Amino acid sequence: MVTNTTIEALLNRRSIRAFKNESIDADTIDALESVAQHAASSQYLNDWSAIRIKDQALKDRMAAIGGQPYIATAPLLYVFVADEHRNAMIAEAKGVSTQPEEYGLASSYRFTQAHNDAVLALHAMETAAYSLGLGCVILGSLLNDVDGLVEALHLPQYTYPVLGLAIGKPDQDPAVKPRMPRALQFFDNTYPADDAAKAAMQSEIADFDATVHQYYDLRQADRPVDAFSDQIAHLAAQQMDEAHQVLPHAHAQGFRL
Repeated sequence: MVTNTTIEALLNRRSIRAFKNESIDADTIDALESVAQHAASSQYLNDWSAIRIKDQALKDRMAAIGGQPYIATAPLLYVFVADEHRNAMIAEAKGVSTQPEEYGLASSYRFTQAHNDAVLALHAMETAAYSLGLGCVILGSLLNDVDGLVEALHLPQYTYPVLGLAIGKPDQDPAVKPRMPRALQFFDNTYPADDAAKAAMQSEIADFDATVHQYYDLRQADRPVDAFSDQIAHLAAQQMDEAHQVLPHAHAQGFRL
């Protein structure tokens, strides 16, 4: 396989949940934030923002929302936000109505595209951080309490929290989590969904289950993780609770979904 330092950084990507008590220098922060700004942006709308969480009390609040104490220890902590609020300010200055029922950038399509742009920016920052020898963990757990997150960060109308990102110098060395065979995720021309394809997939999944079951996550270092298919079945049997419903929270922020 062709490789270089960027590819090696991506192939060795691991979620780091323990950080050394060392700050990140300003030049590094400038580089990480500049890289995030150079990620692709749908129609050049630049419709995302990132909140730096610097206040320790606010970090503690993020850790409480996420249910993960290590969030409070991250030297760098960001919350990436889908942001059509700034564009609403621009539109209003040009005489365009930004009432929720009329504002074109509050549509479901623009909501999803702004969400995508925020994810792309976060991923660019994460990749840059790994290339510099830093460790990161992406924090979907902050969406456990969207209303609380909106309140804590004073997020205005036409914004919506997407993901958090914690960055620091690693203080642990976890193994790289297994990835499924490419044959299960990369297909030629069409999605293989006939009976023969399903049978082949089930065979590949059985092999992947055995591989995953040999992996030890440092969060529960005394036992191997459950087989991949068991993890999927467990999550598939759960009903989404109200706290994780996107529709009411997005409506409250002014989006038309």
